Amino acid sequence: MVRLPLTPAEVERGQRLGALLRRARGERSMLVTALDAGVSPETLRKIESGRVATPAFPTIAAIADVLGLSLDAVWSEINQSGGGDERARSGRTELLAS
Repeated sequence: MVRLPLTPAEVERGQRLGALLRRARGERSMLVTALDAGVSPETLRKIESGRVATPAFPTIAAIADVLGLSLDAVWSEINQSGGGDERARSGRTELLAS
């Protein structure tokens, strides 16, 4: 499967997602958070650093659950810039569905 390059808007959303998860995790260990969510610590580190800008929905759902975040709150936070990109306007929302 060929994956299209990320748009600047997708990269920015990924960075906002990473920042949100880091803030929500607070002083909690990355290792404990990752293991509680059923993901590898490396996956969580990459998401938090913005290196994985479009993580799979189940991954984000599991991490959000462990951190006590609602998916509505996550979605609202990462899409705060408003404008979006052409993919989002056309109904192709990939951020949480890789």
